[in-house]
Amino acid sequence: MVKHVILWTLKDELSAEEKADIKKGIKEGLEGLKGKVPGIVDIKVYTDGLASSNADLMLDSSFEDEDALKGYAVHPGHVAVADSKVRPYTKIRSCLDFEV
Repeated sequence: MVKHVILWTLKDELSAEEKADIKKGIKEGLEGLKGKVPGIVDIKVYTDGLASSNADLMLDSSFEDEDALKGYAVHPGHVAVADSKVRPYTKIRSCLDFEV
């Protein structure tokens, strides 16, 4: 199994209300891919970090194998969510992929 973990920091110019709406959209969009993208074992987005956090939200996802992760990266459903709900609003993206 392969883990795919992403931390995002949203753009500074967004208001707290905008950030809350964006986080909700990212969560719904990415979690909605389970059952639609082959190879996803689990996919969760966490949006309520503690005050000590220096990122705004986290994707914690698991895939059957590395090929499934590669397929997810280019799957039209994932690309649509990334292009419409994630990329326009994020300033920093950190990623760690690893085998478990």
